[in-house]
Amino acid sequence: MKTFLLFALAVGVSGCDKPQVTTETTSKVVLTSEVKWGPLNPARGDKGPKAGTLWGDRTGSGPSGFLVKFVDGFSSPPHIHNITYRGVVISGRILNDDPNAEDMWLPTGSFWTQPKGAVHITAANGSDNLAYIEIDEGPYLVLPPEKAFHTEETPINMDESNIVWIDQPGMPAAANGPKVAFLWGNPQDDQLNGTLVKLPAGFTGKIKSHGSTFRAVVIKGQPQCQVPGETDVKTLEPGSYFGLTGETVHQISSEEEGESVIDVRTDGKYEVVPAK
Repeated sequence: MKTFLLFALAVGVSGCDKPQVTTETTSKVVLTSEVKWGPLNPARGDKGPKAGTLWGDRTGSGPSGFLVKFVDGFSSPPHIHNITYRGVVISGRILNDDPNAEDMWLPTGSFWTQPKGAVHITAANGSDNLAYIEIDEGPYLVLPPEKAFHTEETPINMDESNIVWIDQPGMPAAANGPKVAFLWGNPQDDQLNGTLVKLPAGFTGKIKSHGSTFRAVVIKGQPQCQVPGETDVKTLEPGSYFGLTGETVHQISSEEEGESVIDVRTDGKYEVVPAK
């Protein structure tokens, strides 16, 4: 089934104007060049896609986020997963759908979900195919179609051109300011949720995070980030990750030549505040 999602929720990612920032925070940065790669599906080994962990452990029982790299022309046999996952295309073109559906290739910045138990195929078309995958509960397993089971979940294939960008609710609107797009969850209730953040070219400012965890993966561009407690400013290529635990503030900027898009997973509100 192909489901196109066109929506913008009237809920806020912003919190209070003057957050009480604590010093009890931890941070982690994983550059794309530092990712350690291994087989996504050990049963297929080098014949299948490669996976690289950004946070968590997909073989364990908790949540995790990881990169998946596909060779050009890859196409999987029909299969299922034991858990639901969400994906964002970083580069190349990815197809993830029912085996009998018409091809729908998703370009950079597109978002999709794959419900647990549903038979599907995954394919890639491009010289450099990379996607970010996250799960709420592991382990991540690949199983044969004979083990398919039904749930009430609906798959989503949202092309990048269908994503709805809005000004941050609760923040002053700006023609060239940061934008957000709501993907899943409800930040209004401080529940686990996922959004995309778009920083315009040349943006300089801060991200103020109010949740207990903040996990971000660069989808597009090469933003620069300075996490609390560190003096070095790191350039984050697509696929790079920065994560924070605890309420905090960190510096973020976008390159002069182009905008940046960042996938954010958090259990609270946050604001992207331009420098004055």
